[in-house]
Amino acid sequence: MSHRVKNTLGLAVSVIILGLSASHAGSDPAQLQRDYNVKPVPFNHVHVDDVFWTPRLETNRTVTIPYAFGKCEETGRIGNFEKAAGLREGKHEGIYFDDSDVYKVMEGAAYSLQVSPDTMMRLYLDKLIGVMGKAQWEDGYLYTFYSLPARQPEKRWTNIQSMHEQYCAGHMYEAAVAHYQVTGDPAFLKIATDNADLICETFAPDKRTDPSGHQEIEIALCRLYRVTGDEKYLDQAKFFLDQRGRKGRRGPDGNGGLYGEYAQDHKPVTEQTTAVGHSVRAAYLYTGMADVAALTGNMEYIRAIDAIWSDAVGTKLYVTGGIGASGGNEGFSEPYELPNQTAYCETCASIANIYWNHRMFLMHDDARYIDVLERTLYNAALSGISMDGDRFFYPNVLESISGHERSPWFACACCPSNVARFIPSVPGYVYAHKGRDVYVNLFVGGNATIQTADNTVTLTQQTEYPWEGQVTIRVEPQKSEMFSLCVRIPGWARNEAVPSDLYRFADTVKDQATVRVNGKRLSPPVERGYARIERRWEAGDTVELRLPMPVRRIVAHEAVKAAQGRVALQRGPLVYCLEGHDNDAQVLSLVISDDAKFKTQHRRDLLGGVTVITGRASAAKRTLDGDVTLTRQSRWSSGFTAIPYYAWAHRGRSPMTVWPARVPQAARAEPADTLAYTSKTTASFVHKSLEAVKDQVLPANSADASGGQLDFWPHKNTTEWLQFEWDRRHAISRVKVYWFDDSDHGGCRVPQSWRVLSRNRTGRFEPVQASGPYGTEKDRFNEVAFETVETDAIRIEIVLDEKWSAGVQEVAIE
Repeated sequence: MSHRVKNTLGLAVSVIILGLSASHAGSDPAQLQRDYNVKPVPFNHVHVDDVFWTPRLETNRTVTIPYAFGKCEETGRIGNFEKAAGLREGKHEGIYFDDSDVYKVMEGAAYSLQVSPDTMMRLYLDKLIGVMGKAQWEDGYLYTFYSLPARQPEKRWTNIQSMHEQYCAGHMYEAAVAHYQVTGDPAFLKIATDNADLICETFAPDKRTDPSGHQEIEIALCRLYRVTGDEKYLDQAKFFLDQRGRKGRRGPDGNGGLYGEYAQDHKPVTEQTTAVGHSVRAAYLYTGMADVAALTGNMEYIRAIDAIWSDAVGTKLYVTGGIGASGGNEGFSEPYELPNQTAYCETCASIANIYWNHRMFLMHDDARYIDVLERTLYNAALSGISMDGDRFFYPNVLESISGHERSPWFACACCPSNVARFIPSVPGYVYAHKGRDVYVNLFVGGNATIQTADNTVTLTQQTEYPWEGQVTIRVEPQKSEMFSLCVRIPGWARNEAVPSDLYRFADTVKDQATVRVNGKRLSPPVERGYARIERRWEAGDTVELRLPMPVRRIVAHEAVKAAQGRVALQRGPLVYCLEGHDNDAQVLSLVISDDAKFKTQHRRDLLGGVTVITGRASAAKRTLDGDVTLTRQSRWSSGFTAIPYYAWAHRGRSPMTVWPARVPQAARAEPADTLAYTSKTTASFVHKSLEAVKDQVLPANSADASGGQLDFWPHKNTTEWLQFEWDRRHAISRVKVYWFDDSDHGGCRVPQSWRVLSRNRTGRFEPVQASGPYGTEKDRFNEVAFETVETDAIRIEIVLDEKWSAGVQEVAIE
C-alpha cells in the first residue's frame, strides 16, 4: 500500500449500518413509527476511493471472505449443514456454536456482492442457502449441533445459557437480512423468519422466559423488524432484554436461575450502571438496548446505557479503544484495572464497541461517541486482522516481551468471521443526517449521496487521512437551500484524548483545527464536537478542513497502575507502539523523557506505507548493586522509531509496547551483568520465554504470569533441564530458583524435585555437593548452597510431577 493509492476498481462500498436501512429495489425497509434521532446514510449510497480504506476493503473482499469460507469448509462447519440437510452422513464436527461463524462470513459476503458483483460468490451463497433450507426443521428450528447425527428434539432449548442456540440464530438473521437487502432474494430471509417465529412462540411471558446466555439475538430481531415491519420481532427483542436479571424466570425445568455478571444477568438491564462481565456479550447487550430504545422510545434503557457508557469510557477503556482487560472472563475487570501484557481486548469486543458507540451517536447526536468509535476502529479493531487479510489476533495485547504472531484460524473462530463481516461495514460510519442537516463523522476519500428531509446532497471527500489532516469536502446539493454541514472536529484535535479523564494529553497544542468555505476562513460554532456550518449551499461549494497532527503524549489517570510513569504516543487518530524490529529489540527498557523532540516521516517502504515517529531515548539498565541507570549507548544514536499499533506483528516475533517508560523506574530495565544474564542459556523444552528466567524482574508471586516465564507445558512426568554456559570458568557456590506455579487455574505446579549439576573439565555434568535441601516453596526464591565449583556450565535438572507440568520464573547464580 503506497501513500497515494488511486482506486481504479470503482469500488462502490455500501453503507451497512447493521440493517438500519436498505437499498435494493425489492427490499425497501418498513416504515417505522420511531427510530434513532440521527439517521445513517442509506445502503449503497457511499463510494470509497481512499488511500487507506480502499486497499483494506478490497483485501477483505478478495482474501478474507474467500479464506474464511475455505476455513469453514476445511473445519467441517459447512459440512455440518450438509450433514444436517441429509446430503452427507456423519457426526457434528467442531464446537457447538460453529454455525455462527458460517453466518457471519455469509453476511460479509453479501456486503461484498454490493461492493463488487461476483457471479461465483452469488452462486456459492445460493447453494449454501439451499443447503440450510434443507437442514432446517419443519417448525423452523435450525442448529446443527442438535441435528447430528440425527435430530434430537428432546435436547433443543435445554441449555439456553451455554449452548448458544439463540446466539447462532441471531447471526443467521443478520446474514439473512444483509443477503435480502443486497439481492432482493427472500429465500434466506424466509429461513430466518421461520426460525424467529418459532422462537417467538417458544419464549413468551406465559411460556419460557429465560434469555440467551450470549447476547446477539436482540440486535438481530431489531434488524428483522426493520426489514419486515413485523412488530412481534421488536417485541421479542424487548422481551429478551427485560428477562435479564429477573428472578423467578421459567427455564427448561421450571424456575431458571440467573447467569450472573459474566452474562450481564445479575440485575435487570434498566438497573445496571457499570460495564461488567464478558465484554462481547456486554457490548452486544448495550447495542441491543440502544436499538430497542430507539424503536420503542423506552427512556429507562437509555438512562442505563448512558451510565454504563460513562463507566466504560471513564474507567475501563484501553488507550487503543479496546475493551476487556481480563482473559479469565474475557471481559471487564475492576475500574482502572488495565494491564498491558495481559490485556485481553478481544477483536470481537472492539467490533462490538464500535457498534455500540455508533448507536450512541445516532441516539444522542454527539461526536464524543464517534471519537471513541474512531479510536477503536483505527487501533484495537484493525490490529485484529493482518494487512494480508488471512491472519488474526483474538486478544490484542498492548505489550509483549517476546512478541506475538497472528494466527491463521482458531477453534473458536468468532474473531476471523466477525472481521469478515465488519470491514465492509466501515463506510457506513462516515456520514449521517438529521432533518436537513448532514454529518461528516469520519474522513474517508470518496463520495456519498445523502437524502435529507427535502433535498439530495452529494458530498465528495479528498484526503490522505489518517496520515495527513487536510480534508476537502465538495458539496453538491440538488437544490440550493439553507442547511447545516456538521463536520466533526475530533477530540484529539481539541486537546481531548478521550471524552473522560481516563487519559489526557500531557501538553496543550495551540494550533487548532481550521475551516474554510470556498477559500474563506470561517469560525463556525463547535457544538457537541461538530463544526456546524450553516449557510445556503450551492453546487460546487467546497469546505477545507485542516486538522493539525502533531505527535501527542498521552498519560493515564493516576489510578491506572499499569501506565504510571509511562507515556503513549498518538498522531491523528493513530496510537503508536515501539516494536523491537525498529529498536534493537529492547523497547521495554527505553525511556522517552518528557522533553524529547519528535519527528515524523512517511515510509512507503514500510508495512504497506506508514508514517513513523522518531525521537531520542535512553536505555534503563540495572547495576550489580540493584540501582537503575540511564545510558545513551551507541545503538541509540539514531533514536527510537514508533509505528502505528495496528501494524505491529507483521515482521515476525519481537518485543512491543504501547506504553514506553517516561521515567527510569517504569522501564523494564536491561538486566545487570550477572552470571545468569551473561550466560548462554538453553533448555530441554521451552514454552513461553526462555529469557524470562534471567530478566531480573521478580514476579508478585509464583502464579504471576504478567512478566513472562519459562514453563514446560504440556510436558508432565518428565525430567527437564535448564542450562547456563560461559566462555570461561567461574567459581559458583549458590543457585536460587523462583518457581512458576499456576495450579489454582492452570497446568503448572512446583516440581517433584530438582538438583544442580556442574560441568567438569572433561565435559561431564556432575551433581554439586549441596549443603541443604532443594526447596520447592511457592512465592519466593528457593536457594541451595553447595561446595564451590570452578565450572563453565551449570545445569538445573527438574523432575516434573506425574500429573503436572512445571515452570521457572527467575534464576540467580552466585
